[in-house]
Amino acid sequence: MFTLKHRAQRAALGMLLAATTLLGGCASIYLDGTTKEVPTEQFKKPASPAPVQVLFDFQTKGVANAHATEFLREKVIAQVKSSGLFSDVGAAVVPSGAVLSITLNNVPLTDNAFSKGFVTGLTFGLAGSQVSDGYVCTASYRATGDATPVVAQARHAIHTTMGAAATPGNAVKMASLDEAAIQMTRQVVSKTLNDLSHDANFK
Repeated sequence: MFTLKHRAQRAALGMLLAATTLLGGCASIYLDGTTKEVPTEQFKKPASPAPVQVLFDFQTKGVANAHATEFLREKVIAQVKSSGLFSDVGAAVVPSGAVLSITLNNVPLTDNAFSKGFVTGLTFGLAGSQVSDGYVCTASYRATGDATPVVAQARHAIHTTMGAAATPGNAVKMASLDEAAIQMTRQVVSKTLNDLSHDANFK
């Protein structure tokens, strides 16, 4: 026999599942428009490009995210290869010991994201909410194993709206979260590569 407590627990679970279903069907993804892709033509190309080993790591709140790293790694390596900043690019160690390490850290910008989404679900979309995820890209380049690294950093964001929330300002609607992640990564990595190339210590 179900007690009053059991019925209350089942009712709460039912509302949670309903909220989750509603959010899955009405969420819209937007790519922040502040950070733009920097064309490779603007990069300052070295006189004698050298080979480099590229290491890429995606993090969530500073903790390694293996799935996201695997999803984006080859795309990032291909982007570095097409930058024209290096003679050869790959995941293998190069004779000089040169390493380009790129870290993309996902840091939530909106507090209480879960509770906001839960309220949106319970009001059947009448109360809108927005959740924003920040991304900090850090690129560190060592020309040799014992060289002082040259570091550049850039930021980006992806916004998710639910229910009747207004469209975020200065943002572009994306077809999916995967598309937004790929575009965001390309843009923020291009910004760090450009900044690295214009650093006086980049050789």
